[in-house]
Amino acid sequence: MNITHLDGIKACVFDAYGTLFDFNSAALAASDEIGDNWQRLSELWRQKQLQYTWLRGLAGRHADFWQVTGDALDFSLNTLGIDRPGLRERLMDLYLHLGCYPEVPETLRRLQAAGMRLAILSNGTPAMLAAVVCHNGLENIFDAVLSVEDVGVFKPHPAVYALACERLQLAPTAICFLSSNAWDAYSAKAGGLQVLWCNRFGQAPERIPETPDGEIKDLSALPAALFPLPLAGEGRWVNR
Repeated sequence: MNITHLDGIKACVFDAYGTLFDFNSAALAASDEIGDNWQRLSELWRQKQLQYTWLRGLAGRHADFWQVTGDALDFSLNTLGIDRPGLRERLMDLYLHLGCYPEVPETLRRLQAAGMRLAILSNGTPAMLAAVVCHNGLENIFDAVLSVEDVGVFKPHPAVYALACERLQLAPTAICFLSSNAWDAYSAKAGGLQVLWCNRFGQAPERIPETPDGEIKDLSALPAALFPLPLAGEGRWVNR
């Protein structure tokens, strides 16, 4: 884990799916119907979901993330030969109610208590993001929940990362962007943001331009990268 202290940060901006919220939790919750293939389904669903965003971006044929997520699920169910009445609808509903990773609530509350501005920047639609944020009891945490629908193109288009700067009214270097998706982290760095790659899945570094400022294995390490000194005896962090 490569932790670098970042200076001048005024806001932390998080990717949603895979960074804050566990996209595997939908298939896991329906594993009683899916059976032993639930992990394979979750993996394929995620792969196709991302592929479809990239292909639509390259072709200039945008559709919102809810449609893309449904299309990717249809492909995955068909590929694995899973055909159970009502399962598609159940999985799509579960995607609105994904669980967050264990360290997320406490980390966000520490950052908020220290005066850090917090935001989400995601491919998800506003309705999808509102649902998953509310489901996890985080509706009073974020200063902004930003969707690519405001720019009409998916990550990693530069306009997406510029949206965070515009809405927060901050220079790119005043934002710490965090994503578990290496391609997302590297692309945000290309947009001028300070970036920590939350490498939850132990992936190798990408071979694409730009490099994140640091790497952490989960978000519990984030406060130490921003505020090296906790307030003595209080378990809180100081935003200097």
